[in-house]
Amino acid sequence: MNGRKKGCLVLADGTVLEGYRFGSERDSFGELVFTTGMNGYIETLTDPSYAGQIVIQTFPLIGNYGMIPQDYEGKPQLVGYVVREFCETPSNFRCEETLESFLKEHDIPGICGLDTRALTRKLREFGVMNAAIVSEVPDDFMSLFNWQSGGEVSRCSVKERVIYPVEKERYRVTMIDCGAKGNIIRELNQRGCTVALVPFNTPAEVILADAPDGIMLSNGPGDPAENTETIAAVRNLIGRVPVFGICLGHQLTALAMGAKTYKMKYGHRGANQPVTDIEAGRTFITTQNHGYAVDSKSLPESAKLRYVNANDGTCEGIDYPEFSCFTVQFHPEACAGPKDTEFLFDRFLQMMEEFRNAKR
Repeated sequence: MNGRKKGCLVLADGTVLEGYRFGSERDSFGELVFTTGMNGYIETLTDPSYAGQIVIQTFPLIGNYGMIPQDYEGKPQLVGYVVREFCETPSNFRCEETLESFLKEHDIPGICGLDTRALTRKLREFGVMNAAIVSEVPDDFMSLFNWQSGGEVSRCSVKERVIYPVEKERYRVTMIDCGAKGNIIRELNQRGCTVALVPFNTPAEVILADAPDGIMLSNGPGDPAENTETIAAVRNLIGRVPVFGICLGHQLTALAMGAKTYKMKYGHRGANQPVTDIEAGRTFITTQNHGYAVDSKSLPESAKLRYVNANDGTCEGIDYPEFSCFTVQFHPEACAGPKDTEFLFDRFLQMMEEFRNAKR
């Protein structure tokens, strides 16, 4: 590419791939992952669940409709962006800036001109690994090999309580923010729910003092077992108020109930993951973004496995009938993505209504 500086994507196994720099020109370390979405790169870039990660887009052309702030899910937290080709002259009536200007604005390094298909095949075979976007190949790979992530949830979460009100309030929902996507709030607001977004480490007693009708456990990045304060709060909330968990919230609930989680080889990231409802015998297409999963074999007797991934059989959703609680690994609020499972928000509202009536 004429006029662009050369750069390298360096993997922890010693692989060096040459390409061209765009976006921020700083060097960056992170966990290299891939996402298979054919659209929705704006939502990918602004999804806090990518904190600490260098993201590969498997779709070859990225940036053709520019950047549209109304579609942002949150503050971008990824540390690098890898594409085959990026569009320098986007065309869309809603476009407000280019992909490159967005990356520069948020200090996110990018590299293009790589064979992202071959790179994705490598990660599928060997699993996700540490990587770096650099201008010069380092002499010593040990720092890259030894790099470890951690503390992503605390960096993504709000620092104090934030209220998202509605004009005609039907329910009051408290959402524990572990890196929440904005569309979860919008889905709840559209259904008449005032949402109180609280920090990830808010104690259960503080949450219950607000007398919410329901608790939403948000998505977020990183190893779920690391978030011991959130797990403790969830353990004290379950059974006292209806709970709905999404993605990381699904994993935290399982841990709070005594189950185990594990790191997947390369995770599920994209808008085409098939999920089967065991009870209904129906399969949905879902959007997902996670590198950890709940171990189905470790579930307690009070838990009922409800959804499984149709490709690999991993746990995708759990019901806790005794505790007015259910969780899913996928994103029912997905935007841009399939909307097959938006009905789960209505199920949450029904659960809150039933719980409210039971107390009368």
